[in-house]
Amino acid sequence: MSTKSERVSKKTSRSNILYSKTWAPYIFVSPFILSFLLLSLYPMISALNMSFQRVVPGQVEYIGFSNYERVFNPVFYTALQNTTIYVVWTVVILTIIPMILAIFLNHRLIKFTNFFRASIFIPALTSVIVAGTIFRMIFGESDAAFANQFIQFFGFEPVEWRYSAGTAMFLMVALASWRWMGVNVLYYLAALQNVSKDLYEAADIDGANAWQKFRNVTFPAIKPIFIFLSTITTINGFRMFEESFVFFETTSPGNIGLTMVGYIYSEGIQRNDMGFGAAIGIVLLGIIFIVSLIQLYLTGAFKKEDS
Repeated sequence: MSTKSERVSKKTSRSNILYSKTWAPYIFVSPFILSFLLLSLYPMISALNMSFQRVVPGQVEYIGFSNYERVFNPVFYTALQNTTIYVVWTVVILTIIPMILAIFLNHRLIKFTNFFRASIFIPALTSVIVAGTIFRMIFGESDAAFANQFIQFFGFEPVEWRYSAGTAMFLMVALASWRWMGVNVLYYLAALQNVSKDLYEAADIDGANAWQKFRNVTFPAIKPIFIFLSTITTINGFRMFEESFVFFETTSPGNIGLTMVGYIYSEGIQRNDMGFGAAIGIVLLGIIFIVSLIQLYLTGAFKKEDS
């Protein structure tokens, strides 16, 4: 009898903890905290520690800042330049064009909006390997490739798309833009649904034109989404690896397709220099942190609402 009473008491105690206003918040956020500690914080600390080591199979030794002294070399600057150009183009394309498309799809005169919304979201469901293979077939080097046939129709010479810096960057930016354009359109559409119709009616009464309504009504309402997408696109741009890999795998002529993460992969995995790869990763982390802070400051994300 006493045993049954103890079991009931323990069960009641566990129920009290789950429904406790003090412990319930910690229980709900514990999955995120645990995953953050195991999958983010621990690898970051390990990478920081590894960046001061020479790591070879069966031997690990601390070598101070030697890895960091090797980081800033011509190949690093080439990778940084390629990545920066990629980030600029993707931020411009994946924040402005989706905004225009979302405003267009949100207009009351547009028919079949659900069909268009579903259509532009489908590329996000496609594997980057599959999409990259299709892009390589479209932008092949032969005269029979679709892209070369298209430009030849207008009198231009065929292009070896993967063998010059400009067209190589175009391929990587086009692939990323094609995949993520629909997702960003949905973000903007969700924000536009919350804009009050009364504001547009008031603007019409005041005689505002389309540009004035966008500047004073629409954009302030979707500005948080604009800041979010520009920040996420910047971070993802600096982390880009797949778009380069599907076109060039591990090498490209003159490193025209080399990115920062591709450089880390090349040094850390292929050349088995994990310490040097970790040092490049820590430098990249610092670059992303500084660029994100500058971007958030310039877009006014740190300003208070009442200011």
